[in-house]
Amino acid sequence: MDTCVFCKIARKELPSHVVYEDDRFLAFLDIHPQSPGHVQVIPKEHHRWVWDVPDAGAYFEIAKKVALAQRAAFGTDWILSKTVGDEVPHAHIWVFPNSGVAGDKMDFEANAKKIRQHIS
Repeated sequence: MDTCVFCKIARKELPSHVVYEDDRFLAFLDIHPQSPGHVQVIPKEHHRWVWDVPDAGAYFEIAKKVALAQRAAFGTDWILSKTVGDEVPHAHIWVFPNSGVAGDKMDFEANAKKIRQHIS
């Protein structure tokens, strides 16, 4: 979709701080983070709702991979997720550490690096 901001990010037309990418999915830091390391996990192909994404199991496995990396990166067991989807009309899963974790939530480069170091 030409006007979708997440499609533009997936096509690399807009910058982002990527923490994970494969041929179907992309995970990047949210520009309005709830906490340090707040990530959006999206399918690269445009789908309006999370429930419309083909192979939702693979999609949620990527969200899990990000959550486990966040736990290690920010030293917390408390990782939150949301699939409301009303903020941007493109399927996305919010995955973010609880608001009590240490760090500057606006230090995108450092937070992305911390997560990438723990992605397996």
